[in-house]
Amino acid sequence: MLCEMCGKDVVATSRVRIEGSVLALCPDCARFGQPVDPSPAPPASIAPARGPAPLGGGARLVAPRRRLEERDLYTEIGELELAPDWAKRVRQAREARNWKPEDLGKKLNEKKSIVLKIESGSFHPPDELVRKLEHLLKIRLRAEEPTGTPA
Repeated sequence: MLCEMCGKDVVATSRVRIEGSVLALCPDCARFGQPVDPSPAPPASIAPARGPAPLGGGARLVAPRRRLEERDLYTEIGELELAPDWAKRVRQAREARNWKPEDLGKKLNEKKSIVLKIESGSFHPPDELVRKLEHLLKIRLRAEEPTGTPA
């Protein structure tokens, strides 16, 4: 038989619970968990399901289920359109305050490398970071909204 943890070929394995999973383990690996009887009783902390028993006849344990939420990818892309020269505006505003990239990074709670990538234009900052930059440097990075009627 193979140990499900280390893969060692052993004569006999024992069933052991490790972090909620029951595994067939060799004697060396079995010390990392709690031994499990061949017919385990339901733990006291988990309530049995209400209603009729499943067709198998055993008690069914109810575990909390995570709901999968639908995500709208268009909202994650971001709603802000940056001005064509946004990277230049950030660098000029930082230099006008005599701040080093490290200083701006600390104030934004970002790394120096992120600040340098923003200033070079190679990193498109998320909307939240754009708002932080605008507030901290007192500049406008978003493109002006078109005043004409949409076609």
